Amino acid sequence: MAKQARAAATRHQVLEGAALSFEKLGYGGASLSGILSYADVTKGALYFHFESKEALAWAVIKEQHAMAMLAAQRVLATAQSPMEAILLCAKEMARQLLTEPIVRAGVRLTLELGTSRGPATDPYIDWTDTLVALAGKAREAGELRASVDPAALARFLVSSFTGMQLVSEALTGRSDLYERLADMWALLLPSISSEDMLPRLLELASLRDDVAS
Repeated sequence: MAKQARAAATRHQVLEGAALSFEKLGYGGASLSGILSYADVTKGALYFHFESKEALAWAVIKEQHAMAMLAAQRVLATAQSPMEAILLCAKEMARQLLTEPIVRAGVRLTLELGTSRGPATDPYIDWTDTLVALAGKAREAGELRASVDPAALARFLVSSFTGMQLVSEALTGRSDLYERLADMWALLLPSISSEDMLPRLLELASLRDDVAS
């Protein structure tokens, strides 16, 4: 068991080093020698777990996706309503982008390596499916206006957040990501939320506290 724990720790160390390299340099700019430097492991340790730079990149994407899904599960377990869960999931995504190198690298790699088919589309598909389910429950509960299509809303939110974080990264290194997210909700919520839920949701959208630790 101790040997397995050490192997798991080394693998995660390699992933973190790779994430730092991919985040800063992108897939094309990152090199295995640079990844080794960031990870502070031997070449043998790296190749024991990953056969190539490409394998490492997909592993970072997979780890980022797993972190996002785990965070979403925690949010769903504590949110007081489906609409609150939608807002908290978006806020947690923002928090991860600001604090987790693996998440930032995974998002960059998903955009750089993603095609219309293949593993790189999984994060977007799963995130959209989660939001479709939540929006459907919100509409059934009367929290979302009956005229709002859950699938259309989910697609819009995923696309909007993706574009928002990219612009925020380009202009401010994502330092204004929370403000941009609050602006999005302030513009969107009055047109989709029920009147009873609107004050609570606008208050929640304006808060900057971390959702998950």
